[in-house]
Amino acid sequence: MFSLNNNAMNSFAAYHVVASACRIALPVAVLALAVWLPVLGQPRTERKQFDDLYTDVNRAGGSDSARLHRLFETDWTRMMFNFPEWATDVGFPGMDDRWTDNSIGAIEQRKREVELPLRALEAINRNALNPQDQLSYDLFRFNLLSEQQGNAFPGELMPITQLSGIHQEAPQMLSDMPTGQPYQVEAILARLKALPVAIDQAMELMKKGLDKGITPPKITLRDIPEQVSNVIPDNPWQSPLLEAFATLPPTIPADQAATFRKRAATIYEDDVVPAFRRLHDFLVDKYIPNARIKIGASSLPNGAAWYTDRVRQETTTTMTPQQIHELGLSEVKRIRGEMEALIREVKFTGGFQEFVRFLRSDPRFFFADSVALLQGYRNIAKRADPELIRMFGRLPRLPYGVIAVPSYAAKSQTTAYYYPGSLKAARPGYFYANTYNLAARPKWEMEALTLHEAVPGHHLQIAIAQELEGLPEFRREGMYTAYVEGWGLYAESLGYEMGFYQDPYSRFGQLMYEMWRAIRLVVDTGIHSMDWSRDQAIAYFMENSGKSEHDITVEVDRYIVWPGQALAYKVGQLKIAELRANAQRQLGPQFDIRAFHDYLLGAGALPLDILETRMQQWVASVKNGGGAGRGEAGSGISAPIQLTPMPVGK
Repeated sequence: MFSLNNNAMNSFAAYHVVASACRIALPVAVLALAVWLPVLGQPRTERKQFDDLYTDVNRAGGSDSARLHRLFETDWTRMMFNFPEWATDVGFPGMDDRWTDNSIGAIEQRKREVELPLRALEAINRNALNPQDQLSYDLFRFNLLSEQQGNAFPGELMPITQLSGIHQEAPQMLSDMPTGQPYQVEAILARLKALPVAIDQAMELMKKGLDKGITPPKITLRDIPEQVSNVIPDNPWQSPLLEAFATLPPTIPADQAATFRKRAATIYEDDVVPAFRRLHDFLVDKYIPNARIKIGASSLPNGAAWYTDRVRQETTTTMTPQQIHELGLSEVKRIRGEMEALIREVKFTGGFQEFVRFLRSDPRFFFADSVALLQGYRNIAKRADPELIRMFGRLPRLPYGVIAVPSYAAKSQTTAYYYPGSLKAARPGYFYANTYNLAARPKWEMEALTLHEAVPGHHLQIAIAQELEGLPEFRREGMYTAYVEGWGLYAESLGYEMGFYQDPYSRFGQLMYEMWRAIRLVVDTGIHSMDWSRDQAIAYFMENSGKSEHDITVEVDRYIVWPGQALAYKVGQLKIAELRANAQRQLGPQFDIRAFHDYLLGAGALPLDILETRMQQWVASVKNGGGAGRGEAGSGISAPIQLTPMPVGK
C-alpha cells in the first residue's frame, strides 16, 4: 500500500486516485507564484480571476502543444495553492506555512473550478498534437472528468477515519518538513499555529456529515479518540507534533533553536492541545455515538452509485462489483490449491488450518523485539537492491529507508505502507513497517512485503515516474491505484527471479500475500454491494488466509472505510502478468525482461486499458525490429481516451 497526505485530498474523491504530485523547476514555480499570489490572496467569493488565468492559456497564442503545456502548468500551480500540503510533499515553494482550506465554501469553490481547465482544454486541437502530447491531453481530460463525476459524492464529509485524518497527517507533515534554515522552521511554526483552524474545519465537515447520514461506520471509529490523545501528551516533547523541533540541525544557531523550541511549546500548549481536545470530546460525545451502524457503502445516501464510482476510480475498468466478486472467488480457489500443494510438499501432518496455526505459533517465525524486526526488513531490502539491475535497465536516483510506523497510529494501521519521497523536497521515500504486536508479524511474510513496499515495488515504480523527463507534472506522479498497487503485487512475484522465497515458509508467505489480495475482491464487493456483515467478512478471510486475527480485523475495517481501494491490487496485477505472458509468448527469444519492465514503467502510471495498448504496441515494434527502446515515454496512441460515464442516482 502506498500512502499520500490524504488531508490535502479529502475534498475531492476523484483525485484520491488520479492526483499527481510532482516537481516544477524553480524558475517556473517562482514565476507562477508572482502570477497567482494576487488572486489567491483574495476571498474565495472574489476569485473570478481564475477564469482569466485559464482563458489566458489560449489567448496568449502559440501552437496547440505550447498552449497545452501552458494549461498543464497553470492547473498544476492552482493545485499547489489549493493543496499546500501536497506542494510541500513535492517541493513546490512558498506553501509550507499553511494547511488546505477545508471550509465548506472553499470545497465548493474547488469543485466548481474543475470546469475551468476543461473549458481551456476544449480550445486545443488534439489532432495537432504529437502522440506524447495526445496521451497527456487524454489523461488530463480523463482525470478532470473523473474528478467531476466523483464530486457528486461528498467524501469530504468523512475527513477522519482510523487510517487518515488531521490527527495523523499533521504529525506526519510537520515531521517531514525541512528544518535546515530558519525560514523553514518558521514555516513549521506557522503551520503549527494554524492547526486549530484545520481541526475545527474537520469538525464542521463531520457535523454536516452527521446531519446527512454520511459518516464512517461506528465500529471502525473505536480507536480514533485514543489516536487523538496520543498526539497531545502532557509533555510537549513527547508529542510527534514537535518532533521537528526536538531534532533541529546544527545549521540553526543554538540560541535561535532554543527560541524556536520555546515558541513551539507555547503554541502546542496554548493552541494545539485545546483544539485536539475539542476534537477528542466531539468524537466521544457526539460523533461516534451517532455514526452509522451499517458498514456497507450501500447504506450511504446514493450509496450504490457511490460505490460504483469508487470501483471505476480504483480499478480504471468498467468491471461491475459482481464480476470482480466472481473473479475473486476464482482466484481464491486457485491460490488455495497452490497453498495446499505446498503443505503436502513439506509433509506436514495436518490440514490448512493446522498448518496456519503452526506458522502463527511457532517461536522460530517471530522476532523477540521490534528493533530486530525492523532490522530484518532492512536486511531483505539490502538483499533486493543488487538484484534490480538484472530486472531493470533504468533505476531511480531517489533513495529509500525502512522505518517503523509511528506509535501513535500503529495499533489501527496496516502491516506496512510506502510514503513517497521527492528529490525536489530532499526527502527519501520510506517503507513504513508496523512493529506493533510482534506476535502478528511473522518472518515468513517479510520478503513479499518488502518487495511490495520498497523495491522492486512502490519505491522503484513511483521514484522512476517522478524522475521521467519530458512529462507534465500531473503525469510524473499520477496515482492510478490499479497500476500502482498492481505493480506492487506483481513485484512480489519477481522475488522468485531475484533469489527470494528459498524456503517453503517464505514461499507460503508469498502465496498468502497473493491470497490476501484475492480475498479482497470477494470481501470488498461483499461488504459494499452484497450486504455482507463485518463478522462474515472476517470469517471468510480467516478461513482462507494465514494472517493473524488482528491483521484481518484491521484489514476488514480498512476495506469498510476505503470502499473499492482494495480491489485495485489484484485487478492490476492480473493485467500486468497477462501483458508479460503475452509479450513472452509473442516475442519468444526476443523477449527482454529489462526492456519490458522499462517500457511498462516508462510513461508513469496509466489506466489499465491505456497500459495494455501501450505494451501491445511495444511488442509489435520489437517484432518488427523497430527497437522500441527502454522506457521512452512516447505512447504511439492516436485514438482519444474515453471516460465511460457512470450513472449517478438520486
